[in-house]
Amino acid sequence: MQHNSRFLQLVDQVRHHVQHIEALQLLHWINTNYPVYVIDVREKEEFERGHLPHAIHLSKGVIERDIERFIPHPDTEIVVYCSGGFRSILAAEALQKMGYSKVKSLVAGANAWQGSGLPWQEK
Repeated sequence: MQHNSRFLQLVDQVRHHVQHIEALQLLHWINTNYPVYVIDVREKEEFERGHLPHAIHLSKGVIERDIERFIPHPDTEIVVYCSGGFRSILAAEALQKMGYSKVKSLVAGANAWQGSGLPWQEK
């Protein structure tokens, strides 16, 4: 997908404020039952076509509004992801501004996860 230049500029402006996690580290956390919430910030249709194991769907458009219903404690470990790792950076920054201190964005998103042949839940 070709992203618009202003969108990419915005992502680049906040990228350094956000912690990142590689797919294999997240897979290790999932496999060892590390206490982490995995949040898919893609659109509902994207989520319904498939998602990471144990992922919660909170699209980027509503995550700030709804996050406290799912994760009330701001010191909870959270990993957010989207398709390519751009929207998740923006979502992670927004959660940090809300006081969530342990938020990470999945590097290169679901595309890299699937491209590596890692576990994927399909409908």
